[in-house]
Order: sequence, then C-alpha cells, then structure tokens
Amino acid sequence: MPIPEDVTGQEIDKDVRQELMSLPKTLAEDVARNLVMVAKLLDEDPEQAYGYSRVALRLASRVAAVREAAGFASYAVGKYAEALAEFRAARRMTGSVELWPVMADCERGMGRPERALAMAGEPEVQKLDRAGQVEMRLVVAGARRDMGQADAAVVTLQSSELASSSVQPWTARLRYAYADALLAVGREDEAREWFAKALEADQGGTTDASDRLAELDGVEFVDALMPEDESAAADDGIEGEAPAASDRDEHDDRDERDDRDARDEHDDRDEQDEQDDRDERDEQDGQRADGGADS
Repeated sequence: MPIPEDVTGQEIDKDVRQELMSLPKTLAEDVARNLVMVAKLLDEDPEQAYGYSRVALRLASRVAAVREAAGFASYAVGKYAEALAEFRAARRMTGSVELWPVMADCERGMGRPERALAMAGEPEVQKLDRAGQVEMRLVVAGARRDMGQADAAVVTLQSSELASSSVQPWTARLRYAYADALLAVGREDEAREWFAKALEADQGGTTDASDRLAELDGVEFVDALMPEDESAAADDGIEGEAPAASDRDEHDDRDERDDRDARDEHDDRDEQDEQDDRDERDEQDGQRADGGADS
C-alpha cells in the first residue's frame, strides 16, 4: 500500500521504536511507516488503517507493538475474532494486562457477553490502572445490557469516577455511557442531565452527547447542503434501492470466507508462537541440564 513520502516512521512512539530495533534497519523503517499510517487513519478511515496493519503484520509478526496495532485495526472494522487473537498474542509477548478490557469487549463483539463478565472477575482486573478499571467497568455495563440486564448496567457504572467532578480522559465516555444506560431504563430526565455533563467534559468531541441532548429536546437538524432531490427522497423515506437478496447473500458468503481465512491464518500464527515458546523452554532446560552435568 502506498505511503506518503513525508511519513518517515520517526513519528512513532519511542517505546515502539525501541521494539523495532530487533529488526534489520530497512525492515524496521518499513514497519514503522506502516504503523504510523495505522495510527493516522484508525479513526478517520479504519478500513485503510486495517490494510496498513496487515502489511506491518506480514513484515514483523514477532513484534508485540505490531500485533497490538493489528488488533486495534481489526477491532475498528468489527473483526473481533481477529482482534482478540492479535491482542492475545501481544499479551503473551509482553505479559501486560493493559489490553484486558478491550479483549473482553471483543468477546462482546463476538456475541459472548457472558465471557466478558467472566473476564471482569479475573485477577488481571486488579492489576489494571485507574483508566483500565474504568474501561473494564464500561465493558461490563455493555455486557449487562447485551444480556438484557439494563438496571444492572446502571448500577455497574455508578462509581467514584462517575461521581467525581474532575475531568479525566475517560470522564466524557463514562458519563455518556451512564446517560445512555439511564435512558434505556426510562429515566429520561436523569439521562438528559448526564448527557449534559458528558458534553461538558467532552473537550475532544469523542461522543455525540450534543446530538443526544438535541434529540431528547425534540430538535431536528436539516443538512443545508443536501440537494433538493436528495432531501425530497429522504422526506419520502427513499434512500435508494436496497440490494437484491442474491447480492446480500453473495456478500455474506464472501465475508464468511474472509473470516474463515483470517481465523485459519491466526490459528497457524498462534501455533507457531506456541511452538516457539516450547522450543525456547526446551533449550533452557537443556542448558540447565548441561550446567548440572558440568558441575
């Protein structure tokens, strides 16, 4: 995939750059440039970011930062099984628990909220920093709602972080999730109050709290730039012809084949990871045995 000439690879985090030092210089530069593109495009064009992540993965699958970046790119395009496999690989390489909440959210994305809840009870959660604890709480609340336990989701989000008046990086999303949970159980007035609080804390525009507030207040927005014929069609509820059932089936079949291929690829990579771990342990056992014989 083409990379702009002004992307040098030096833009990446110094810790990631340190990891890439295990690679030959030219290869490290190529991987770094692809990782920069993943970071640049992850929010605005996740499909493109995913493409660059696959290139980086082919070049350096033994680098934890590459596996993590590939995980987030897969997560962004809804390939949750693939994302989970990458996050697990990154965690095996680093031993860090930092990815635990997003791994649990992948379980939710795969339609397994009960597994996300089970992960919330594991010892790894106690090792998370405060930001990680908040992320885990958000995942658990989402899992509760997935399972039809809307009231439990409200209770899950009630915490010292929610009650705090200080604004942290997670504050807007936490308040937004709480407002949304309140709305789901019919507590509309309270929901409006918390959407307003979320908007107040949302300095980076990470939520659509303003739109949700307007919706609750009955305000409708009209796109002034929409051509008249499109506007009329929208008013009539016409948004173009729906794809034929055969087209949908063909796309579904293609997606299913892609998912199978991705799972097979990850299974092969995970098997190789595990074999490498076994070989390393055998080598260490052999060295210890030789040392004992020499003594």
